[in-house]
Amino acid sequence: MTTTSTDPLSHALADSTAGLDALLAAVGQLTDEDLAGPSTLAGWTRGHVLSHIAGVGGAMLGQAQAAARGEVVPVYASQEARNAGIEAGSGRTVAEHLAVLGGLRAGLARAWPELGSPLWDAPSGYRDGPLSGCALGWWRELRIHSVDALAGTSQEFGYETWDDALCAHLRQFLAVRLPDGVTADDVEGDPRDVTAWLAGRVPVTPPAGDLPELGPWPSAVPAR
Repeated sequence: MTTTSTDPLSHALADSTAGLDALLAAVGQLTDEDLAGPSTLAGWTRGHVLSHIAGVGGAMLGQAQAAARGEVVPVYASQEARNAGIEAGSGRTVAEHLAVLGGLRAGLARAWPELGSPLWDAPSGYRDGPLSGCALGWWRELRIHSVDALAGTSQEFGYETWDDALCAHLRQFLAVRLPDGVTADDVEGDPRDVTAWLAGRVPVTPPAGDLPELGPWPSAVPAR
């Protein structure tokens, strides 16, 4: 897939909406037993991953609502509250996951400011950055974890669903995981496979050569 968009925020909003629609359609074809099966993330079922996606989306929705009120609030009340929320939602049925994710889609559509609004530059509680960073974070989390959640099912998504704009954004965002003096361009392989590797995933064709050890995910909370 390719994109001709030159506006990262505009594209992030459009592609995250398309990604959530695709995830909703895919989850709707699964069974409750599918969601109880293991995901690609150690210790998490597919239901855990979907619960995490909903939790991230709800957190970003909260950031948008706070910005509209002129407030800055934490992304999560605490790390313990984040973890408890994921666990509580992990056992939802397919119908319940669809209801939560569908409600999130509607909520975000209402809460994100119009493109060009000064609210995008308003401070947020996410990574000490502006609200625009929340939309980019949601884009990353949704697209990455959709692959994690559906792997091994009849509705499996591949990394080919990450378009060129997302791959370029991820390579820039995740570059801090590389050792000093090493760039993503130094890693041999298809750019999309290198992006998946940088994200801590197993690409279709692993990058060639001796790969450096990756540092932690660039986030204030532990990555999944």
